[in-house]
Amino acid sequence: MSEKSEAGQAQSLAAESGFQTFPVAPGYRVNVRSGPGTSYSIVKVLPYDSYVSIRCQGPGTTVSGPYGTTNIWDCIGNGQFVSDAYVHTGTDGYVATRC
Repeated sequence: MSEKSEAGQAQSLAAESGFQTFPVAPGYRVNVRSGPGTSYSIVKVLPYDSYVSIRCQGPGTTVSGPYGTTNIWDCIGNGQFVSDAYVHTGTDGYVATRC
């Protein structure tokens, strides 16, 4: 499957989840971790141009990325977290309930 079709499929799955979806920073393949921090294992890597559905958010390791420096981590699935520094939510604060 090409990266473009993977991204389209990821966007469709995110939209069907019923949670608000947000784009991942363009040009980045973002690590998805098993918990809210860089010490947690990588469970998968998002393809370029992905969208994620944020189920809830919570504090974790502080990370610097294209959207600033933050300790907010977005739960995008069961045991799947990405740093909010790589997700364009339009704000530096929380946009979902706390985990």
